[in-house]
Amino acid sequence: MTWPAHQFCHWNCFLRAYKCQCLLSCREEVKVPLPGPPPGHAARRCCAPWRARRTAALRRMGRLRAASARRSRRSSAAASPSAGSARSGRGKAAISAPAGPGAQEQPPAPGDFDLGEQRGRWAAFQERHRLSCEEAARLLLDAFEHRGLVKHTGGCHCGAVRFEVWASADLHVFNCNCSICTKKQNRHFIVPASRFKLLKGADNLTTYTFNTHRAQHTFCKTCGVQSFYTPRSNPDGYGIAPHCLDEGTVQTIVTEDINGKEWETAVKEHKTIKDMSKP
Repeated sequence: MTWPAHQFCHWNCFLRAYKCQCLLSCREEVKVPLPGPPPGHAARRCCAPWRARRTAALRRMGRLRAASARRSRRSSAAASPSAGSARSGRGKAAISAPAGPGAQEQPPAPGDFDLGEQRGRWAAFQERHRLSCEEAARLLLDAFEHRGLVKHTGGCHCGAVRFEVWASADLHVFNCNCSICTKKQNRHFIVPASRFKLLKGADNLTTYTFNTHRAQHTFCKTCGVQSFYTPRSNPDGYGIAPHCLDEGTVQTIVTEDINGKEWETAVKEHKTIKDMSKP
């Protein structure tokens, strides 16, 4: 069968590009001799698109070969851990073996993790939210570990004290009528200490205690607002003032009255208050 010059040009370039695609799929180099072009066809413009596709395919093939070589090196290093020093992550020095018999072995430094096919999604997520790699990882880990919860932020009136807390969007708030809670209208909801983080203002806080000194009533030195404190009923958690949270994350608030004038009896008879500070 005789091909016209322009059709032969398209077909020949297509075969060359298709050969590279086969190499990408099976990762084996199959040497298929291709017929040479007819005289005078090399300068035709119709070759340009296929040349570009062929060049892109060759580059992809080179990246696949490089990745395969890296995986082979990692697997061989894992099979023989005693053969040389382990390669560390990007920009990190390798950890050498302990010098003496009494020296303690240090844990390996965390290296880069392979994102695989999710590399593009990860880069797009960072760019869209303008986050560093550490900030993006922290956000996703927090969202995974605190599933079903919302990250609330808040602080005092002057802004010197700021915090974040993971809790439900539907808050269960206690309204205590003990002497100090009545004086300062201390309505609060309770969270475990692991879900609370003070962002700034640790040096701008002061603490008031009385009676048993178990409750730590912390407030801002500048504006006097108590946005959170350590309650006597839950010393392993925090009591957060819902009225000191930023707008937009609270959906509903259910208030429960608790008889702080007979505190010991009220806490003993309450079925869930002690568990509210448990992770």
